[in-house]
Amino acid sequence: MKPILQRTRLLVLSTALLMYGAASAAGQGLPGGASSLNETHGDWTVTCAMLQGTVRCAASQTQVNNENRQRVLAIELTAVGGADTASGTLVLPFGLTLDRGVVLSIDEAEALLPLRVSTCLSTGCLVQLTFDPDVIAAMRIGSALKVKAVADGSGQEVVLSIPLKGFTSALARVAELTQP
Repeated sequence: MKPILQRTRLLVLSTALLMYGAASAAGQGLPGGASSLNETHGDWTVTCAMLQGTVRCAASQTQVNNENRQRVLAIELTAVGGADTASGTLVLPFGLTLDRGVVLSIDEAEALLPLRVSTCLSTGCLVQLTFDPDVIAAMRIGSALKVKAVADGSGQEVVLSIPLKGFTSALARVAELTQP
């Protein structure tokens, strides 16, 4: 009976060590072995999680209407190849003329190329974003990323502003945490 008890204890201890080792290995990519991370960088939030053994991070910003607490827009960007390029998604509210797309600009600078709305879901209308090094450099010194669209029905121009305070450090942090 005693050898069975010893084997059972050994099996339980081995299983516990394996589980601890797997949990530790899964969290090695984030500071302190964490499985997730949330940081604030000015108006931007850096969120990271371990997914299937890989660190996934994004810099994001969400704006809500103060009166009804509904989301007006959300933007989420991931660093691509370091902090000099980024890609992600812009979520816009319903009620825009979709076939006109959106036009982005940084502060009052010349508008970037128009972007199409890829689809609308229950959370809003999605615009896929890809920012090259020139756009990222302009965003680093700019104060706001302007989003211009046209309201459906009225044809009135809608301008939304995404503050860039903290953008530089947020994107750098995303790049730092996701580098191989």
